[in-house]
Amino acid sequence: MSTTQALTERRVKTQQVAIIGAAVNLILAVVKLVVGYLAQSAALMADGVHSLSDLLSDGLVWFAARHAGQAPDAQHPYGHGRFETAATLILGVLLALVAIGITWDALERAWRGENNVPGILALYAAAFSIAANEALYWYTVVIAKRIHSTLLLANAWHHRSDAISSIVVLAGVAGSLLGWPYLDAVAALIVGLMVGRIGWNLAWDAINELVDTALDADSVKQAHEVILAIDGVLAVHMLRTRRHGHQATADVHVQVAPYLSVSEGHMISQTVEDRLKAAIPAISDVTVHIDPEDDERAPPCRDLPLRHEVIQALQQRWPTLPEPNHIRLHYLSGQIDIEIHLPLQHFPNIHAAHAYQDNLRAALADAPKFGQLKVLYE
Repeated sequence: MSTTQALTERRVKTQQVAIIGAAVNLILAVVKLVVGYLAQSAALMADGVHSLSDLLSDGLVWFAARHAGQAPDAQHPYGHGRFETAATLILGVLLALVAIGITWDALERAWRGENNVPGILALYAAAFSIAANEALYWYTVVIAKRIHSTLLLANAWHHRSDAISSIVVLAGVAGSLLGWPYLDAVAALIVGLMVGRIGWNLAWDAINELVDTALDADSVKQAHEVILAIDGVLAVHMLRTRRHGHQATADVHVQVAPYLSVSEGHMISQTVEDRLKAAIPAISDVTVHIDPEDDERAPPCRDLPLRHEVIQALQQRWPTLPEPNHIRLHYLSGQIDIEIHLPLQHFPNIHAAHAYQDNLRAALADAPKFGQLKVLYE
């Protein structure tokens, strides 16, 4: 399946879950608010407000899925996964505000001594809410795990929290009917605190993702082991990951043998990218920096001249400079090593070839930016 097809399927399934969740939560919100008002149950009305927040969260999920499912473009080269993160943050803040309202209302009722005994109808409404939200939780969590969606998983736990809060409401209403009228207000207060905790957790996780938090330690360790197992890789350092929505990116410095060809180094980097993506599905993009040595310890080469300037410097010292395409430069340990490939038949004998090499070395003796010089005869 192509990336575009996967994103499309992900978007369709997420929006489908959001629509079904919205329909169920709309019914639950209406039932709990109406029955809570008629039965004079503060806890059930608070739970109804919780269901309204669920309805709004389903709308956010639908909106986020619509945008996060789009393929990368010029403005979003890493994709649109952060739309999920932003929606999760908004959902967390929304839940926190709802929790403040529910808690404030419960405390105010308790302060005024309003301990109304709810009607039996509130008991049935709470039981209905428990069953509906638990079913919605399992449906959402199955789809979330199938498409690896943290947003859907967060929304699933939102449904589970609504089921748990309805259990609290059920206990509060039952307690009030059994002769403890204050339990309805206590249940409303507990629901408010539960909603606030969930809102805080969602918002905090989203904030961590927005500030480029890395993948979990186990995934990073796995990535390190996958890279080291690749033929040609000598060491790994500066392995960095960051999450954005359901996906993640990685960049890494991979040390290889110093005299590998460009094409072999490229092949190793391509293998690193392919195997990381296969081993850790969350990783969708990998940037590999090939190092011929450990650039965290070796002297830096960044101030050394590039090829055109090097050739000009060599031409001034070597009147008989070979064709530039016979010269290879190796930037190692803060110096430039020079490797020259020459046909052996250009020299009358091996002694002349050695003398030519000695003359080249002597010409570079006072140039500290140049390191080893090798002449290879073909």
